[in-house]
Amino acid sequence: MATRSSIRFLLLAMLLCFAGKIAPAQTSAKPVDPRGESIDRIIAIVNGQIILQSDLDEEIRFAKLQPYRLGFGKNLREQAMSRLIDRTLILQQQQGMGQTPITDAEVDAAIVDLRKDLPACAHASCETDEGWTKFLAGVGFTPKEVRERWRLRLEVLRFIEQRFRAGIRISEAQIEEFYKNTMLPQYAQQKVQPPPLEAVSARIEQVLLEQQVSVLLDQWLKTLREQGSVRILKDGEDVQ
Repeated sequence: MATRSSIRFLLLAMLLCFAGKIAPAQTSAKPVDPRGESIDRIIAIVNGQIILQSDLDEEIRFAKLQPYRLGFGKNLREQAMSRLIDRTLILQQQQGMGQTPITDAEVDAAIVDLRKDLPACAHASCETDEGWTKFLAGVGFTPKEVRERWRLRLEVLRFIEQRFRAGIRISEAQIEEFYKNTMLPQYAQQKVQPPPLEAVSARIEQVLLEQQVSVLLDQWLKTLREQGSVRILKDGEDVQ
């Protein structure tokens, strides 16, 4: 049976790697002022809230800390821009809604799972604090920065679960259909004796639940984009 932690990370991965259809972000290196200092610039505006080039750069770096890396072969900058826009839309919807705060213990547990799940940590001694700190420094973060960003992810995830999960019901017929049409063919292909339905029904229910949450989230974000104001600026375009 899938653990609560693994389910939460799968849902988190879906959110972080969700790629809405947006116009390609035409970005380049930051402009430099006469003194040789980089100048941050606005690259998108979401319902009046700005997204900076530095936000996008950080999002791309942070993607290296995702245990479930989806969408290989796609434009990483487009994916990062899409995640930033979607997360901004979700956080705007969260404002004014009562939600139980994420505790330090929950963040600690999530970070422990992250350090175990990251494939790149297998050769970086992430099980030790020294190894974890050194690994994060390699991608430009401190342990404190990762904790705060992961706390935000958990808050967004909790909001999504509260909004969508409660109303979803998976029937026995759906579980049986998935078992017969999806699981059994896979076991047959591998020439392995399949487990009985009773042994995997709970796991199947969670998979189907995650699929439905993903569909609902996709539809909701699409609606937020259509009803809101999302503007992506091209290089050299001024904010008016």
